[in-house]
Amino acid sequence: MSDDETFGQLLHGTARAWRQKLDERLKPMGLSQAKWRTLMHLSIAQDALTQAEIAARLGVEEPTVVTLLHRLEREAWITRTNSPHDRRCKMVLLGRRAQRVITEINATADKLRHELLDDTTESDLKTCMKVLARVRKRAEESDSRQSATRQRPARVFAEPNGQTKQGNSIPRKKAISRRTGGFK
Repeated sequence: MSDDETFGQLLHGTARAWRQKLDERLKPMGLSQAKWRTLMHLSIAQDALTQAEIAARLGVEEPTVVTLLHRLEREAWITRTNSPHDRRCKMVLLGRRAQRVITEINATADKLRHELLDDTTESDLKTCMKVLARVRKRAEESDSRQSATRQRPARVFAEPNGQTKQGNSIPRKKAISRRTGGFK
């Protein structure tokens, strides 16, 4: 590790390199990284996941995952059904094709894990995992605290007399366009 490399860079680079190695080994099975990561998240989930939950677990926007799920469904890797609780939600489950290949993905991932961690002592591995778990927990707690304390700006509503509740007048459209250089 160079002196210029930070913990975050090392963590990100290691995760990326590990995924790329696994990706190389799973390509002959017809699995891209997007596919196998989605299938693995579905396989370890207790129940069916919503499209939004999959997007969050993959760290992508929901429209991106919808396109991926369309393709996975066409190729019989997954099935989607309407949620019994909310018609707007689609519940995603592994299809038969995926259920057969999950064992192969796990075996390939286990083999790679053993290769990459071959000369790492159990004690070092436990320490590393403990540190990573602590960092992740703090990051997740920090995210939830920030979103809970983040306040949205108050909306300004006009009274019938053209004044805000604080007594300020609301500028007319023409006045705004003169101040902003003609934007309408």
